[in-house]
Amino acid sequence: MTTERGRERARNRSRRAPAPGERRQDAERSRRLLLDAAKEEFAAKGFAGARVQDIADRAGLNKQLISYHFGGKEGLWNALTQQWLESEQALDEPEVPLDEVVERYLRAMFADPRGPRLSAWAGLTGGAPPDPDEDLTGLERRQAAGEIGADLDPAAVLLMITGATAIPLVMPQVARAICGLDPESPEFQDHYAEQLRRVVRRLS
Repeated sequence: MTTERGRERARNRSRRAPAPGERRQDAERSRRLLLDAAKEEFAAKGFAGARVQDIADRAGLNKQLISYHFGGKEGLWNALTQQWLESEQALDEPEVPLDEVVERYLRAMFADPRGPRLSAWAGLTGGAPPDPDEDLTGLERRQAAGEIGADLDPAAVLLMITGATAIPLVMPQVARAICGLDPESPEFQDHYAEQLRRVVRRLS
């Protein structure tokens, strides 16, 4: 028969403070859930339209954790921007040909269209923190290696490639009307990726 003292010890064990490792795992999980929820809300409503409470509700967490982990909505946006920059670095390997790098970007966007969509929202509605300046040294190196014609402006080339990869995701109705295919279909994505690679190869 369980004694009162035994029951008290059991209650004390259940109320023990989490170990440092457990606290770290909980914090990392909360940050991950909030970032994913913020990406959904920003992609659907833009920076200005997304509410902190809705982000917290989508994550299933208290909205105070947004301030605790990120300092507010702007901090969430900046963290997502940093996340995207890190993923870009992983895609843009110097030894990989430019046309393949562009296809990698395109495939990544097809797999998760929230990035270009939230960027489009920011441009149309305003209010979001400014994007960091682009580092053009990689394209300039490719230009010196002959992958981009000497008469082309690397900044303009990057802008054109950015538009070409984003259009099927932020203007799917235009892509559908021009190509006669659903931009979400494998048929469109494979065909468009191959055509874009051919165009990029002709920049040299």
